Amino acid sequence: MRALSIASTGMLAQQMNVEVIANNLANMNTSGFKRQRAEFQDLLYQNVEQAGAQSSDSGTIIPSGIQLGAGVRTAAVYRVTSQGDMSSTSNPYDLAVQGPGFFRIQQPDGTDAYTRSGNFALSPEGQIVTDKGFVVAPGIAVPQNALSISVNAQGQVSALVPGQTTPQTLGQLELVRFPNEAGLSAQGDNLFIETPSSGSPQSGLPGSSGYGTIIQNFLETSNVNPVEEITSLITAQRAYEMNSKVITAADEMLQQTARMGGG
Repeated sequence: MRALSIASTGMLAQQMNVEVIANNLANMNTSGFKRQRAEFQDLLYQNVEQAGAQSSDSGTIIPSGIQLGAGVRTAAVYRVTSQGDMSSTSNPYDLAVQGPGFFRIQQPDGTDAYTRSGNFALSPEGQIVTDKGFVVAPGIAVPQNALSISVNAQGQVSALVPGQTTPQTLGQLELVRFPNEAGLSAQGDNLFIETPSSGSPQSGLPGSSGYGTIIQNFLETSNVNPVEEITSLITAQRAYEMNSKVITAADEMLQQTARMGGG
């Protein structure tokens, strides 16, 4: 019976949907996290009676026909890149991007990764790094005797050192954009890498046309909406339950058929 396999595809699709929702909720408090959304497509159809086929010798045609679907499949798990809220912190190395753009991170193997999470710190050498110790490009070093550090909206990093009345410029942060941010590949640790789908990285200064600005002492929070996720979870759970009922109904119909055949 075709209904068994059709309902099973529905259950598998909703199982993946719940897994995506669970990951969103698990990362509610992950800085810079971008929620995901499962998207589905219907499977191929069997044409039992082709629409538009002739139904008589006089040339009349079938207006709608008969097509039987084979179920559903997960087409994509799309990443929603909308802006998260801003959370104030007391750490001068916490930086948030207000608007488009990613920080560029230099990984130990020499390749670049990208992040929206600006919870940075200082390495033993005084460089601004991620919580994993990866250097934030272009590699800005802070003097060990610095009294304070400031990062303006345009990404210019300055430090006040003893004996000077004006801050000393240390370097310039850049932001990176992609033609298709949803095509970036998530690597964990709040890092993304470029893929053929994302397009090539395009660097620019914060505050310039098409790029966001830098806010010091703030972190961008996750863009997960708990109420929306719980609503989606209930909907997915009910869809899973209804598909399981179809399997139960199909099983009962097969049992009736078997009894009739056995009688």
